[in-house]
Amino acid sequence: MAEQIYLVDDDPDVRDAVAFLLESDGLAVATFAEPQALLDRVDPGSRGCLVLDVRLPQMDGLELLDALRARSVDMPVVFISGHGDIPMAVRAVQAGALDFLEKPFRDEVLLEKVRNGLELDRYRRDHHAERAEVERRLDELTPRETEIMEGMLQGKLNKVIAHDLDISARTVEVHRANVLEKLHARNSSDMVRMVLSTDRYRDWLL
Repeated sequence: MAEQIYLVDDDPDVRDAVAFLLESDGLAVATFAEPQALLDRVDPGSRGCLVLDVRLPQMDGLELLDALRARSVDMPVVFISGHGDIPMAVRAVQAGALDFLEKPFRDEVLLEKVRNGLELDRYRRDHHAERAEVERRLDELTPRETEIMEGMLQGKLNKVIAHDLDISARTVEVHRANVLEKLHARNSSDMVRMVLSTDRYRDWLL
């Protein structure tokens, strides 16, 4: 799915002006006058950046953000508001917003924030795909290879792993080589980095 800017603002003049600005910068924009239209359009596979007015019909921008997160839509969000205040800005950032801009804002500022949002979304998705691939490779390990790998994660020497599992050091070496090959790791350090980046092992050593 191609990346896109999803703009929600109930003021048609603001909506048209912001859409024109973003499209003039070469960005694809989808506009919505109310939150439900956005909720009907996006899904967890949607890519890009959200630009949300804080004050909207049906629900405010923060409630919309909660509804999106509940549906596993996790694109970066830039909030805009004509009636912003410090508490509202703090709430927006605490809710996970990338930034909060008060109207009127300078065109270049909004463009910078949106570009940052797109870059962040690409980064997240690239790393999510990488982690998912490592998870898939972990599933290909045999139970014994998983035991060897977990010993490697703990920094144990081959002879210590062999003693713990009551097998020969040579057997450990063979399984260790299989682990690196199956995970497509260049060496033990690369393997540790890859495995600890996954949700399965992220907190394993804590």
